[in-house]
Amino acid sequence: MDFFPIFIDIRQKPVLVVGGGEVASRKVALLREAQARVRIVAPELCPALEDLRQKDAIDYRAGYYQDSDLEDCHLVIAATDNDTVNQRISNQAQQRRIPVNAVDQPEYCSFIVPSIIDRSPVVAAVSTGGASPVLARLIRTRLESLIPAGYGRLADLARRFRDKVKARVPFDQRRRFWEKVLSGGVAERVFAGQMEEAEAAMDRALEDSASPSPMGEVYLVGGGPGDPDLLTFRALRLMQQADVVVYDRLVAKAILDLSRRDAERIYVGKERSHHAMRQEEINELLARLAKEGKKVVRLKGGDPFIFGRGGEEIHTLAEQGIPFQVVPAITAASGCAAYAGIPLTHRDYAQSVTFVTGHLKDGTMNLNWEQLAQPRQTVVFYMGLVGLPVICKELTAHGVSPDMPIALVQQGTTEKQRVFKGTLGTIQEIVAREHPKPPTLIIVGKVVELHERLSWYKAPQHPQKGATSPVGPGPEVLKLEA
Repeated sequence: MDFFPIFIDIRQKPVLVVGGGEVASRKVALLREAQARVRIVAPELCPALEDLRQKDAIDYRAGYYQDSDLEDCHLVIAATDNDTVNQRISNQAQQRRIPVNAVDQPEYCSFIVPSIIDRSPVVAAVSTGGASPVLARLIRTRLESLIPAGYGRLADLARRFRDKVKARVPFDQRRRFWEKVLSGGVAERVFAGQMEEAEAAMDRALEDSASPSPMGEVYLVGGGPGDPDLLTFRALRLMQQADVVVYDRLVAKAILDLSRRDAERIYVGKERSHHAMRQEEINELLARLAKEGKKVVRLKGGDPFIFGRGGEEIHTLAEQGIPFQVVPAITAASGCAAYAGIPLTHRDYAQSVTFVTGHLKDGTMNLNWEQLAQPRQTVVFYMGLVGLPVICKELTAHGVSPDMPIALVQQGTTEKQRVFKGTLGTIQEIVAREHPKPPTLIIVGKVVELHERLSWYKAPQHPQKGATSPVGPGPEVLKLEA
């Protein structure tokens, strides 16, 4: 270890910055966030620092560095473009045992300014010891995505409850208590900005600490349309905390594999004419698992509140007093349309979009066809492959032209994505010839015409004899029109 990592308290303490350019301005911004009293010495100031001077936010002496500028300083930053001056500042500061940093000159530094992830009072820092500041920033960027912005609020909540925890939880159980709280429902409510609910959950956790079988929690997590990269950070975090994952048919294997490896997995998928478990049984399963004290992730394809029956599941949980959270996701309509290059709305083609279920019941669809047949809109049918003949028949019967563009997106956003494009009058012939596989999403509207111009996603190709190529940009696009 070339540098000993340390955090210094410089609140309301004088810190010297030598230099008045953009580099100095960036360092001054960090020092001010740490509440230092910043003193700048430079012949002139860049606009950002001049603005701070006019607001009396910094002390400024116009001129060149002098030895006396080090008086009473607790920290020094040398940010000039003169190597000789920076070396002189460094030597004199170190002689006086004042920590000094010369920007991008590690040989003159007694400390390094790291790349910082600020979630005050939680602060993480990354340094390469001056070897590669750019690499440090890249690592910081990755950490930024892994550390929710609410960690500062979580640390503050933990600080406020420390005395209560000491009074209620025996010493040998505190570490496990804090591990559970800081990675469970309390933390998730803090990350969601629900501070009152988080404090109530903290009080319940203290009460449950004396209980032999504390209550668990259920997380309704949207798994998105299929591409694991489209998962939210929150969804991924909860999946990796779960004791049990209850998942359905539309959850891609690549997404399911991101859940905690030792979590129990329970399949409750529903297919046409075959349900692994009835919805009422799923509702009760979630409640029972939570009552056993388990963290339960109910993992759904797409978004849990868009044709996902998530509302029915949380209704049961709410009735039985079981804590739950809902984690939204990119719904299939948005994800599949984007990957197919079909904007759901467009100023020249559609000013509204409607999501409907194309699921047949007794061979019919009880939909408001007159409304769905209105011009200048996009209609997206979920689960509509089997009911496609009914969709085409009813839309044309209610005034939609047989030439209206329509697209079927098969297994959208995954490596098996294919797009079948035609019209209301030709799409059934295309389906009979190409045999698309569910799940498919049906998009009806003029916006479908933009597919070939705007499509950017290209699924990996594994050609077989007689197979068509996946639809994507470039010369390999295949128009599947009758």
